[in-house]
Amino acid sequence: MTMQTNALCHWRMQVHHVTQETPDVWTIALINHDFYRWQAGQFALVQIGKSAQLRAYTLSSTPGQSEFITLTVRYIEGGQGSGWLTKSLKPGDYIWLSDPQGEFSCEQHPADRYLMMAAGCGITPIISMCRWLASRRRECSVKLCYSVRSQQDVIFATELAALQPWLDLTLISEDTPTAEMPEGRLTLEKLRTLVPDMPSRTVMICGPEAYMQQVEGFTRTLGAADIWKEQFTPVQTTEVSASSQPLSLRASGTEKAGSFSSGATLLEAMERNAFDIVAACRSGVCGCCKTQIVSGDYQTSSQQTLTDEEVAAGFVLACSCKPVSDIVIA
Repeated sequence: MTMQTNALCHWRMQVHHVTQETPDVWTIALINHDFYRWQAGQFALVQIGKSAQLRAYTLSSTPGQSEFITLTVRYIEGGQGSGWLTKSLKPGDYIWLSDPQGEFSCEQHPADRYLMMAAGCGITPIISMCRWLASRRRECSVKLCYSVRSQQDVIFATELAALQPWLDLTLISEDTPTAEMPEGRLTLEKLRTLVPDMPSRTVMICGPEAYMQQVEGFTRTLGAADIWKEQFTPVQTTEVSASSQPLSLRASGTEKAGSFSSGATLLEAMERNAFDIVAACRSGVCGCCKTQIVSGDYQTSSQQTLTDEEVAAGFVLACSCKPVSDIVIA
């Protein structure tokens, strides 16, 4: 039985069954005998096996509708989290989840007209929200543009079909288009044709980081103002140039010290120098890597989960903090 080793993951759930959705995607259905309240579109941190490692995964089930709490996960070669969830877990096993997290939810961003944009596994929070809206806000107008590599990579294909015609669905196949699926990648002109009323819609985007950045640009160009992106996709390690200046990192009141190159995040600096740090989303959302800086100058790109008092006291999210001088942490 998986044992709890991280205080953030205090919800114990049992695997009921595992379903293969596509050649590389599985859905893990979980039983939870306690009361677990989440919103459509949110995610949870998952403890990986018996380790202290955490990973963030969308809750692809829909509150009030789904019999089980589900995680839908793409297997990534060499991925510790995805490998354990899709290849090792079996019915009867236990896993530990955190409280539900995130602001990427239609419940937090109510609107009468939505444009949902998804690519690959980015459909997981989108399907959760579409089910919820179809049940609770059926008067809403919901368009969904879903990009996949090929027809066999459409996750939740049966459910998406069942939501039509209420759901205005466009599937886009990048590699092997069919008569039902337009050819090639989504472009600005294709999106202009598909969504002529863009300024009237609240836009929800989820997918690989490059996809989200591109699609956000398209929707803004076409007049969208209310745009929300799923932000727990881990960011890539910072590229540090050879000319970067070395900076020092020290823990207050101890002899623990190290060095790192300017341009690196505080999280990267701490991990490279074996400082104790827990990180899950690595994108400034989950709050796991909260760290207090005692002295030093830095820039931050996210303060989600931090209170005004914590920010004033020098707390940062290490994954979203870039030191610009020597740093001393608490």
